[in-house]
Amino acid sequence: MIAQSLAEGPAGAALLALERGDDARSWLAAILAEPIMAHPDDASLFEGAPAVAFTLTATGPSRALTTLDAHVEAITRSRLEAAHRRIHSGRPPAKREFDLVAGLTGLGVYLLHRHGDSDLLRDVITYLVRLTETGADGLPGWWALDGPTGPGPEWSGGHGNLGMAHGIAGPLALLSLALRRGIRVHGQTDAVRRICRWLDRFRCGHAPHVWWPGAITRSEHDHGDAARSGPHRPSWCYGTPGIARAQQLAGLALGDSHRQCLAETALAWCATDEAQLTQLSDASLCHGWAGLLHTVWRAGVHNERLRAAVPHLLDGLADSLLRQPTPGLLVGETGALLAQHAATTNTQPVTQWDTCLLLND
Repeated sequence: MIAQSLAEGPAGAALLALERGDDARSWLAAILAEPIMAHPDDASLFEGAPAVAFTLTATGPSRALTTLDAHVEAITRSRLEAAHRRIHSGRPPAKREFDLVAGLTGLGVYLLHRHGDSDLLRDVITYLVRLTETGADGLPGWWALDGPTGPGPEWSGGHGNLGMAHGIAGPLALLSLALRRGIRVHGQTDAVRRICRWLDRFRCGHAPHVWWPGAITRSEHDHGDAARSGPHRPSWCYGTPGIARAQQLAGLALGDSHRQCLAETALAWCATDEAQLTQLSDASLCHGWAGLLHTVWRAGVHNERLRAAVPHLLDGLADSLLRQPTPGLLVGETGALLAQHAATTNTQPVTQWDTCLLLND
């Protein structure tokens, strides 16, 4: 149901209209034109009831939003029960169990965005803390069953995903944001530190020129390092920008100025290194110019060097937008225009649309 997709549907256009102060009623009507999809196996922050609820939150309280909240609660509780059963069985997870785009991290993002502190959000955080615990096999609890895009010979031993969209950077960012807002459960701080130590283990390069791979194989995990010849595309979804932003938030949450500085330095390098910038091939938030721009703009609140990189990234986005015909928030023109609007006006998004990317402070 593309109408109920935050990634591709009219939700992005509605949020852009609201950001610009334009009439969003036709876009909102399109979102609500079909029965709401609320099956726990399919619904997520970016699909179905949670995606619709996230969009409607920008318009203020309503009867429809109250109804959607009941669906989101039922979906979240069902997903939590299944996740805890899976952990108890000792089986590894699929990344969609826990990730931002399809999993419980995304549902936690909605709960934090909509309600702030709540028992259900604390239940999600408690699950994420449990997810970070090391298994008897020495693998982290988020070690996924197959590869980033499915089965394949390279991924026969599963994979460890570092990225913001589908990996452990998403849970790290959510745990850290909750800590910064005074929301804390038993073991949460230790979980943040565990994730950070694991990311340290697979950091590539030498300061100040460091980066992270998007995912590692079982062989790389067993050897304790990732063999990479150079930085991956500087994307929000899998690249250094999202991973660095999550660690900046962790540094801020823990009062760890060293980690914050390392993350900001890595992000500043990838935002100014032409060899990395030339790998960007579209304007999108997910893996293009807009994602890098918005990550740097948000992180730049805490770092002058990052703020100084914004104008050049705005130029790169403007050039790329001339070749971006695809609609949609995550991979299309709509999301790119939202990022462009925020950086150009240098104002906090009134709709808080970037909460769904875990880039907000």
